Amino acid sequence: MKKSILIIIVLLLLMIGCQSEPAIQYIYQPPENISDGLDVSTLEEVNIDSELMEKVVNEINRGKYDEVHSLLILKDNKLVFEEYFQGHKFQWDAPKAHGELVKWDKSMEHMVMSDTKSITSACIGIAIDEGFIGSVHQSIFDYLPEHQHLNTDGKDKITIEHLLTMTSGLKWDEWNAPPNSGENDIAALWFYSSDDPITSILKRPLTDTPGTRFTYSGGNMIILSEIIKNASGMNLGDFSEQYLFQPLGIGSSHWDQFENGVIDGAGGLHLTPRDMVKIGVTFLNNGFWNDKRIISEQWVAKSATSFPGNDGINVPGTDERNTGYSYSWWTKSFSDSGKEINMFYAGGWGGQLIMVTPELNTVIVLTGGNYEAKVKIFEILKEYILPAIN
Repeated sequence: MKKSILIIIVLLLLMIGCQSEPAIQYIYQPPENISDGLDVSTLEEVNIDSELMEKVVNEINRGKYDEVHSLLILKDNKLVFEEYFQGHKFQWDAPKAHGELVKWDKSMEHMVMSDTKSITSACIGIAIDEGFIGSVHQSIFDYLPEHQHLNTDGKDKITIEHLLTMTSGLKWDEWNAPPNSGENDIAALWFYSSDDPITSILKRPLTDTPGTRFTYSGGNMIILSEIIKNASGMNLGDFSEQYLFQPLGIGSSHWDQFENGVIDGAGGLHLTPRDMVKIGVTFLNNGFWNDKRIISEQWVAKSATSFPGNDGINVPGTDERNTGYSYSWWTKSFSDSGKEINMFYAGGWGGQLIMVTPELNTVIVLTGGNYEAKVKIFEILKEYILPAIN
């Protein structure tokens, strides 16, 4: 009898020892006011369900969505939610593109990947407002004086609008090959081509009549960065600093560039998540930041509306389905709790997002490191964030 009791006690102790420590449950804290131009408030004040937001943070912390690095929400022009998580810095040649493991925070710049495209587009809109560029309907070769020898075989019909909407017609493929492969055209441009990047892009053949077919192309955006340089006399980094970042109070940013100085207007921008929120707020408010016009209302409208024919797009490596594409912003509409929600957003590889939802008067920003894992942004939105806001 004593032996049996002893065995039971030992088994119970083993069971207790095998149990993992209970996870620390997240409790919401409002964002800190750091006098950076963003007003802060609480979830309660803007009627967002804090319980649902606590649940999504707990799910992120337990790894349900792999690597989410930050999640911020601004509603009614107040930053009401701001959380940062552990994850890896981007490193192109590392397994999973994961470099140093860090605890992200509000002071750290994040590589925003293809969110860069949406910001390059904003700079084109500003360049038109400022008179540096006449119209989106001009031929790209009006602004490429050093590359006139490549104006052949109908390429003069490619306009600035065609670059913005990914309908240039130039042969390009970055969605059907591994991102670090020489068969991936954006990787080839960085690591496998000896040409000037503008030359490398423009010497490609036309496979479609410009304006007729969507083909996702970082090359288009790199040409736009060169157009801004030639039109304004400033490279994209200096132009964005003077006309966009300084007016928004964005003091920490930098752009990657090729060896010959060409700026990567496709995916080379680094910003803090709070500064990503500022970009979103400017578009939410029809081009205004703190009562100052930054971008024309017409440009914001073009960014929020799919270009004709650019619909039903499925973005590889994500749960983004049946999306549209505008002036280098993604567009999507869906119903939630019987309400039609229209949104437009900057989206980047690994889980970078600046989402503008006018009906909800909301901007949502995420950063992440899911470069090889599937990005589940819309699952997070549908399961937690949108129900919390509604």
